Order: sequence, then structure tokens, then C-alpha cells
Amino acid sequence: MSKLLNKLFGALLDKPWESEQAAIDNAHEGKTFNLSVQKSAVFIVFGIATVLFSLVFTSYLYTLPPDQDTKYLLRPNLLWINTLILFFVTYFFNKVTNDLEKKDTSKVKKNLLIIGGLTYLFLFGQTFFWFQLLKSGNYVSTNSYFANFYVFTALHGLHLFGGLFFWGIVSSRVLKLEQNKILEQKKNISALSIYWTYLLIVWLMFFLMIYIFNDSFIAWCKSLIS
Repeated sequence: MSKLLNKLFGALLDKPWESEQAAIDNAHEGKTFNLSVQKSAVFIVFGIATVLFSLVFTSYLYTLPPDQDTKYLLRPNLLWINTLILFFVTYFFNKVTNDLEKKDTSKVKKNLLIIGGLTYLFLFGQTFFWFQLLKSGNYVSTNSYFANFYVFTALHGLHLFGGLFFWGIVSSRVLKLEQNKILEQKKNISALSIYWTYLLIVWLMFFLMIYIFNDSFIAWCKSLIS
């Protein structure tokens, strides 16, 4: 992932109009990035998802009333547990991709099942948290904070469901394969790993901005709006 980012931003700094760079560009076959079809599709999804999540963050910023009362905002341990679960999902995905790089397929099947189980556990935890909020009388219509909270977690959950759909397809193939043929699914698994890493980053941004540093962020929002 880091190599890909370095290559991407390095390409943005290239100057194709200069003769030295033109000579380098003419030396290759025209394929700037060595991306599989799977990874290319994931990056397209990244672009769309980033716009959606950015709109949610922006709406949180510009729809928050200056007199918003934040004393009742819940800080349950469940969201910390869910965040930890996402970290473990990313860890196991990185473990699978590293094993495939080393051509070690002995634990790929088991780790893929762990990934799916942890992701479903995260979604169950989020749903349970929603019921906690509803039981406490905090609905989408309660105020702009909870409206944005529900919208963001719903969007994030839908993206995870989409990832689980493709995880199910890939995992069903892997579970049917012999150990020496699992490497055939390397590109698919690598793309899924990048997708889950992206969703972890998005969740951490939300978690830090609206949950951990909520009070200071709301105060900053109030100063901007007022």
C-alpha cells in the first residue's frame, strides 16, 4: 500500500513536458501503474466513498447549531470495542496478504473466516449500539449530532456489507481450493485488504472527530458558525 501511494504521488510530481522525463516515459509500454483490475475497481470505489463521507463530515460541521447541548452525548465502551475489532480485521487481512506474498497458504482459509466473523461482529455491535441510542430516546430527529451519527454509521455499515459480499465470493472460492492453488486468489484478497484498510481509516477519522475529540470539535464548529 505504501509503495503504491509513493508511486502515485511521485507520478503527480513528474514533469512530462521536460525532455528527461519524456525519455523515461517513452521507455515503457504506457502502463504507469501496475494495478490489477480488482485494485483499480477498489480505488474507483474509494473516490466515490470519499465524496460521500466528506459530505457527511461537512454537513456535521455546517448544520450544528451554535447552542447545541453536548452534555447528554453517550460515551459507551461499545464503540471502543468496535474500533478494536476493526483493527483486528485489518491486522488479519495484512497477515493474509503477507502470507500470500511469501507463498505460505497454510493459514489463509482460517484467517479469512476470522476476518468475516469479526466484521459481522462489528456490524452486530453497531446495530446493538443503535438500539441503545433509540432506547435512550436519541433519534435521527433529536438533533444534528445524532442525525449525522446515524447517517455516517449507516453509510459505513453499507460499505462493510458491500465488502462482505465480495469477501463471501472470494472466501467460498478459497475454501474449495487446494492449498497450492490458493495463490490464484491473491489479487482478489489483496484488493479486499486495501478496501478494509480504507474503511478503518474512515472510521478512525469519524471516531476521533465526533467521538473522542467531540467537545473540542463542537466548540470549534460553534466558533466557525457563530
